[in-house]
Amino acid sequence: MEAVRHDVKVFLAGLAAVVVLCLGATALLGCSSQDASSEPADKNQAAESDAAQGQNATEPYTFTDDTGAEVTVQNPERVIACMGSFANTWELAGGTLIGASDDAFESYAIESADVAKVGDFSAPNLETIISLEPDFVIMTSGSGGRGGDSNQAELKSSLEASGIPVAFFEVTTFDDYLRMLRTFCDITGRDDLYDKNGQAVADSIEGIKAKVPAGEEPSVLLMTTFSGGTRVQNSSSMTGAMLAELGAANLADENQSLLKDFSLESVIELNPDYIFVVPMGNDDAAAMKNLTEATEANPAWSTLSAVQDGHYITLEKELFLYKPNERWADSYQTLFDHLYA
Repeated sequence: MEAVRHDVKVFLAGLAAVVVLCLGATALLGCSSQDASSEPADKNQAAESDAAQGQNATEPYTFTDDTGAEVTVQNPERVIACMGSFANTWELAGGTLIGASDDAFESYAIESADVAKVGDFSAPNLETIISLEPDFVIMTSGSGGRGGDSNQAELKSSLEASGIPVAFFEVTTFDDYLRMLRTFCDITGRDDLYDKNGQAVADSIEGIKAKVPAGEEPSVLLMTTFSGGTRVQNSSSMTGAMLAELGAANLADENQSLLKDFSLESVIELNPDYIFVVPMGNDDAAAMKNLTEATEANPAWSTLSAVQDGHYITLEKELFLYKPNERWADSYQTLFDHLYA
């Protein structure tokens, strides 16, 4: 009997050892399974992060530029922008530059390292552009800007013959900027930067426009002045379009003769509620001196309602001559404050 009891005790001890071993193995398997399941999650998060940073933007991308031409680029890394605001927009989309027109360095903070100058935006140097061996060139399809004409469209055939993808854009309004930024962010794969520098700005602008008082329509005269003279702008210009969206009535829209020949007599007759002036050129003092001699020297100028009410306003270049890009909402807010604050 004692032998049987001894055998039972041995059997039970062995069984307990087996149970302990099994439980330990299960725990180890559980840990291993948990580690394995967390690894793909970490990799997925890393992949999503890379995508947000544009690291996956390696596939060919085809889009239609503002001339209606189809353009295909593939992860361009040697990019040249032949307009200062375009250079800035490309960087806002997460891209880097190897070349830019001279005005990019004068009017914007270019962040890319070792960027070469390719000449004035009105006449970029074709030889310099080609020598930099770009894989994408961004140009303006507009015929003028800041008072000068541009011949960039004439360079298209030469660039394409060299196998260089080239896209043309024409940007006047905020919607134009938003469209170009969307294209650039599609190329770079940086949707996050479109949200930051595009959609968030659009939302701010909509908020500003929503505050425009109903029923008010202040009349405005918008002028640019430079050392050689003064020009009147209608609602088709950058600042004119913003004023129209904010409920202002641009007197030049119905008085087209003002666009061709600035007439102080006509201004006095129209008597606008607001007069906005944007200095142009490299010498603001010379530009304003010309306007003073053409207008303020005339005693009749002081009889204007805008002058008497303190509504004769000089606007800053950074927001109303150069394209404000990610600061478009600041431009709208400035005009809103002048008109309605």
